[in-house]
Amino acid sequence: MALIKPHGADELKILLLEGKELADEKKRAEKMKKVPMASRETGDLIMMGIGGFTPLKGFMVKDDWKSVCAEMKMPAYGGTFWPIPVTLSTDKALADSIKIGEEVALWSDEFKEIMGTMKVEEKYTVDKEFECKHVFTTIDPEHPGVKMVMEQKEVNLGGPVKVLSEGDFPTEFAGIYQRPSESRKIFEERGWTDIAALQLRNPMHRSHEYLAKIAVEVMDGIYIHQLVGKLKAGDIPADVRVKCIDTLVENYFIKDKVVCGGYPLDMRYGGPREALLHAVFRQNFGCNYMIIGRDHAGVGEYYGPFDAQKIFDELWDGALLCKPLKIDWTFWCFKCNGMASMKTCPHTEKGDRLFLSGTMLRKLLSEGKVNEIPKEFSRPEVLEILKEYYAGLTEKVEVKVHGYATGDVGKKS
Repeated sequence: MALIKPHGADELKILLLEGKELADEKKRAEKMKKVPMASRETGDLIMMGIGGFTPLKGFMVKDDWKSVCAEMKMPAYGGTFWPIPVTLSTDKALADSIKIGEEVALWSDEFKEIMGTMKVEEKYTVDKEFECKHVFTTIDPEHPGVKMVMEQKEVNLGGPVKVLSEGDFPTEFAGIYQRPSESRKIFEERGWTDIAALQLRNPMHRSHEYLAKIAVEVMDGIYIHQLVGKLKAGDIPADVRVKCIDTLVENYFIKDKVVCGGYPLDMRYGGPREALLHAVFRQNFGCNYMIIGRDHAGVGEYYGPFDAQKIFDELWDGALLCKPLKIDWTFWCFKCNGMASMKTCPHTEKGDRLFLSGTMLRKLLSEGKVNEIPKEFSRPEVLEILKEYYAGLTEKVEVKVHGYATGDVGKKS
């Protein structure tokens, strides 16, 4: 059997130039007007470059933006499913100076280089509240995804892109950062066809380990796919997370059942919609299943604990080939003396269960309460890495604990 096809295409749509074509486009780009990109836009551009956002050819025009927000479909791609807008914004003065049909250079302040070029097909403004209501189901400015949209500049530019660089990701995260063509090659060499992706934006704790091992039991292998782009303040940086995950995999997994990879996006904290986006690009990386556990890609209590699972059931037939591997709320059960879930553990007395939360662990570590961390939270090797990181911090960020981090279920209105 062959690997799953990329999303909306028979082959990966790779926009990253190479060789002479790359050298020639870089020379041309030097003479173009420079459009600065935010970190999120830079990550999106790189994903388009490596084929992670197949079938996208560039940043969305207004019809696609609006349809993706409201219906999760792209008219320019024959109604192909897509759950979150991929757009580029700029200030009005620069937008006014750009003509329709003009080519511009896409500049990254983060990497201090021209990352790509774009032929501007459309300039348009958007209703940011409309986008936030549909994508994030809230316009609360405290939501980090809403904040990201509201801070976008006044005018969006839509059109096809050519990608010239992957920034520092291939060097800074050498051995972890992967293109879809690379993960697919590994899967093919191992003879895998049933592959589950595990999304990680936190160090890998016992709950994540449990999810991964459930998948290993029923799949050919697990793709531990960690975000190496930007997170919100107070989250653990990528280099520390990579070290934690590598240590855990080295000591507690059978090596030929696991592949670790990293991807360059920023988190949007979009809950259900972002879970769908995660499945879209995991399909492009070669995975036919995506592990969806409690509050996937959520933040605070903006989403119900299993809204990210339910949204997959609302899709139309054929919208998305990558399917969810739905796993219930997991915890450590003291009576079972091991990891369990709501579906496997009968013990419900107070004190029977320890709900494992990366948020709670970050709070205890950030406040120096190392001795209050139960040994069941995480493997000792991982805790040692995290203790060292937090001990070296000069500035502490307050970590807010929501109901899901303690086992309480609620939803912010």
